[in-house]
Amino acid sequence: MPAMTAVDADARAGAGTPVEAVGPLVRGVGVLRRLAEAGGTLSPSALERATGLARSTVDRITATLTRMGYVRLDGRDVVLTPRVMELGNAYLAALRLPALLDARADALADELDESVSLAVADLDGIRFIHQATRRRALSVSFRIGDLLPAERTAPGALFATEWTEADWTRWRTRRAGDPQDTAFAAVPPRAEPADDADSAFAGRVGRARRDGWALDDQLIEPGLVAVSVPVRHPGTGSVACVASVVSHTSRHSATGLRTALLPRLRTAVAAMEADLRTAPPPEPGPTPAGLATWTTASKHELGRDFVESLARGLTVLTAFGEGRSALPLTEVARATGLSRATARRALLTHEHLGLVAARPDGTFTLTPRVLDLGFPPLSGTTLPRLAEPHLRALADRLHEPTALAVLTRDGEEIQYTAGAGASHVLTVRITVGARLPATATSLGRVLLADTGAPPSPTLTEIRAQGYALVDEELESGLRSIAVPVRDRTGRAVAALNVATHAARRTLEDCVEDLLPALRATADRIQRDFHTASRFTHVPTS
Repeated sequence: MPAMTAVDADARAGAGTPVEAVGPLVRGVGVLRRLAEAGGTLSPSALERATGLARSTVDRITATLTRMGYVRLDGRDVVLTPRVMELGNAYLAALRLPALLDARADALADELDESVSLAVADLDGIRFIHQATRRRALSVSFRIGDLLPAERTAPGALFATEWTEADWTRWRTRRAGDPQDTAFAAVPPRAEPADDADSAFAGRVGRARRDGWALDDQLIEPGLVAVSVPVRHPGTGSVACVASVVSHTSRHSATGLRTALLPRLRTAVAAMEADLRTAPPPEPGPTPAGLATWTTASKHELGRDFVESLARGLTVLTAFGEGRSALPLTEVARATGLSRATARRALLTHEHLGLVAARPDGTFTLTPRVLDLGFPPLSGTTLPRLAEPHLRALADRLHEPTALAVLTRDGEEIQYTAGAGASHVLTVRITVGARLPATATSLGRVLLADTGAPPSPTLTEIRAQGYALVDEELESGLRSIAVPVRDRTGRAVAALNVATHAARRTLEDCVEDLLPALRATADRIQRDFHTASRFTHVPTS
C-alpha cells in the first residue's frame, strides 16, 4: 500500500468517510497536519484557506486545541506547542525501538563523527524515528517524523525487499500520480523525473536483497550520500527498522562510505539486534487519568467554543504507550475513561485517517503517521525557544524583566539564552549571549547549588529552599530571584529569574509575590521541556 501523505489523508477523509467517523475529529486532525506542514505556525485565515473549512469552524478547533495545550495564540497566529508532541511520543513509546536503540545510534554518530538515523517503514515511504545529527555548517536537516519516498532513500530499498506484488502495484500508482514527489514536504521535488526511475529502484531493491545493505548515492539531492543496514526483529527476522550513516561527498564518496563506514555500521547493527533479543518485556507506564472528566468540564466552561468530540478523539491516541502497543477497545475505553461507543468511533475515525491500524486479533495499534501531528517542526526545538512564550507571559504578568540562563562549561559564568523585558524607564536590559559571574547572580547561584561546586553555607541554603535571592550584589539597586529548570532526570540544566529595582519591591515582596509566579512558570517550562525531550535531543542553549 502506498505511503499516504497528509494531503492523501485529507482527501480520503472527504471521500468515502465511514458513517460512524467523527467529523470534528477528522477536521481537527486536518488542522494539526496543515500546521505541521507550514512549520508550526499559520494565521487563522491561512488555516481557513489550507483546510477549506469555514472560519467559524477553524476558530472552534483552534480554541479546543488551545484548551488542550496543543496550540497557542501568538498575536494573530496559531502556533503548535511542545505538548502536542505527546501524541507522537505515544507512538514512539509503544514502538520501543527509540528507547532500546537510540543510545547505540548516538554512540555510532560520535564514533564516526557523522549523522546517524533510524527509520521505519510507513507504507511505501520511510519515516525517521531517531536522528543523531552532527553540528556543522553543512549538516543534515531531516527531523524525527519526516516522511521520505522509499525510492529516493537507502532504507527504502531495504524495506521494499519485503514488499508484496500489491505493494509494488500501489507504489507504481503513487509514482504515476505524483512523479515529482510534491506530496513529500521533507525532500526537494524532482526537477525532471527520469524515465527509468522505477526500474532503477527495482534494481537497487534487488541488490539490497542480495547484499543485505543499501547505498544512497545522491538520490535526494546532490552531495548527500548514505549507507544503510537493516535491524531485524528477533522473533520474525523481518526488518524492524533501518540504521543509516549519512554524510556529504566533501567528506565521503559513496564508495568511501561502503569501505570505511559500512563495517562499523554493521557492528553497531549487530549490537542493536542483540539489544532487541535481550530486552525485558516492557513495563506498562501510567495510563491517562481523568480525561473524560476533563473534557466534560471544559465543555461546560467554554460552551460551543470547545469541541468535545475532537478533544476526546485525540486523547484516545494517548491511551497507547510503552507496554500498551496493541490495545483492544475495552482497554482504550478504560484508559481514557470514555464509553466504549465513544472510544470505538474515535478508533474507527483514526483508522480511516491512517493513524491507527486494526489487527486480526481485534486489537489496535498506532501507525507512524501519528508523527504527522506536529512532531517534525517541534523535534528541532531548543530550551530557549520553548521557554520564550512563558518568559513573555511572566514578564507581562509581573511587569518585571525575566531571563533564562545556563552555566558555562567551566562553571565560572552564566550565559543568558532567552529573556523578556518590561516597560519601565529603569529596567534590566537582557542581551542573549551575554555573560556574568555565576557567584554574583541569582541565576548562577541556583545552578551552582545543584552542581558539584564546593559546598558553602550560601549554596547549602539555596539548595534547601529551592531558590536564590541576590540583593544589590551585582549592581546597586538590583534585586533578583531565580529558580532552577530541571531535565527529565531532575538535574538543573538552566535557571529562570525575575529582576527588579530595590525601590519597587522589598526582599519580602520578592519571596511572597515574585517567587510563586516564578516557580509556576518554571513548572510550565519543565513540562514542555520534558515532553519535547522524551525522544528528541533538546539543546539547552
